Amino acid sequence: MGSEEQRKKNPKKQKLPINPNWAQLQQKLQIHGSRPPKLSNTETQNFILGKRKERPDAESDDYQINPLTPTNDDLSITDAIAMDCEMVGVGQGNRSALGRVTLVNQWGNVLYDEFVRPVERVADFRTQISGIRPRDLRKAKDFSTAQKKVAHLIKGRILVGHALSNDLKALLLSHPKKDMRDTSEYQPFLKGRRRKALRHLAAEFLGAKIQTGEHCPIEDARAAMLLYQRNKKEWEKNLNLEMGKRKSRAKPPPKKRMDKLDTVFSCPFCNHGTSVECRIDMKNLIGEAVCGICQESFSTTITALTEPIDVYSEWIDECERVNNLEDGGA
Repeated sequence: MGSEEQRKKNPKKQKLPINPNWAQLQQKLQIHGSRPPKLSNTETQNFILGKRKERPDAESDDYQINPLTPTNDDLSITDAIAMDCEMVGVGQGNRSALGRVTLVNQWGNVLYDEFVRPVERVADFRTQISGIRPRDLRKAKDFSTAQKKVAHLIKGRILVGHALSNDLKALLLSHPKKDMRDTSEYQPFLKGRRRKALRHLAAEFLGAKIQTGEHCPIEDARAAMLLYQRNKKEWEKNLNLEMGKRKSRAKPPPKKRMDKLDTVFSCPFCNHGTSVECRIDMKNLIGEAVCGICQESFSTTITALTEPIDVYSEWIDECERVNNLEDGGA
């Protein structure tokens, strides 16, 4: 009785049989729970990075702001405008014709971007480079319309671009050399005397990747403009120095070649009897009478000439009249 009462008072001391499956599971849990699993260095790094990426305020290490993205939406027609064109092949496909033209302002905002339908039939769309497809030209601007619009926008402004002569040739336009800023010709961008591709300049000086596949004229025009803007101060300084050197080296304009005529007469100003000579510029059709004493001169444009002396008849008559009056003649 006593032992039975003790068992009732101390139920914890009574051991119940344990299911072997439960015992095995409990043993496994104790083994794995006693120490955390070891992670390799790579796993640890991935685990930490994984936690970091889950933070909503954390930015990816690979994320970079594209330097070619405009910082505002100002569409003003600025003093400097960048242009880029994409070409298609006409004729046998080996001749280039304008297929798309883009203009951006100094902030990289698009002023004009149009596909252009060439006058000749397109033989090669050059899509892998130009990005132009047949559907793009179905409702494209005709060449004349695009040409006039571009000419209007660039007139009197600094024109920025890469290999601008090619683009202007495709547009059948010209632009003053002094107003062109060509990134393919700027001395600090050259490798020796070799010109660099725009994509190489963008990568080296802007940290931007362009032209990795089909070309985008908006992107290319922005790259050229940003290259100019970041080097504008030094670029303009070098340009002004070069212009000054050219002016100093420039030869003075040649003196007018005047053929001397066998006619002399008195000067009505200094009264010298045989001081006035008659000369004629047959190339520019200009006649001139000069006094060798007082340097007074007369000149006129020759519109008709039978004999050289006929041109000067009125001068001679007037000079003689003045001389006669001073001499007391009738």
